[in-house]
Amino acid sequence: MDALADPRPAPTAAHAAPAALRKLYLLRFAFAAVWAILLFASAGTLGPLSATLLVLYPLFDVACAVADIRSARAARAPGTAQGQARALYVNIALSALAGVGLVVAATSGIPSVLRVWGLWAITAGLVQLVVGAVRRGLGGQWPMIVSGAISAVAGASFFAQAGKDNASLGSLAGYAVLGGVFFLVSALRIGRGTGRGTGRAGKDA
Repeated sequence: MDALADPRPAPTAAHAAPAALRKLYLLRFAFAAVWAILLFASAGTLGPLSATLLVLYPLFDVACAVADIRSARAARAPGTAQGQARALYVNIALSALAGVGLVVAATSGIPSVLRVWGLWAITAGLVQLVVGAVRRGLGGQWPMIVSGAISAVAGASFFAQAGKDNASLGSLAGYAVLGGVFFLVSALRIGRGTGRGTGRAGKDA
């Protein structure tokens, strides 16, 4: 009977959490790429398509944050408890407010949109930086930390651009592409830290 037993170790939280995050990050990369292409094609004017895309982006961020929290709880991932969960809830609130703000801003013009987006990019970027720092033990989080810092800087640049005569939505498409690339890099690297830790523990045993 022992010969029929599966020798492979059962999945643990240390493996389940990175796997769930990897899938989520890949999804966010794909969404950002498609979203950026569609927005760039209509970036010259603030029409129905571009306005819809602008509101959709932070709402998608809300959905991803909710999925993130649920998958992390199901896996009982390390670091999900207080700091990480609170930061994700803050991110949900910020993104939801951004969605509402963009609905209003879209009726006023591109400069108003850039200001609302800039404020969201600054605050959400700082939250992303915090979440990445808390999750360092999962591996692959430095791209998220760097992306969060860049998002905050980019948000300030959107504010500056809003005051110019040639304000355009094209910079938001570039912002989404860069953020998507960071998600892709993090997805490819995530779990390496826990993998090394597991291997080391096996050798010590």
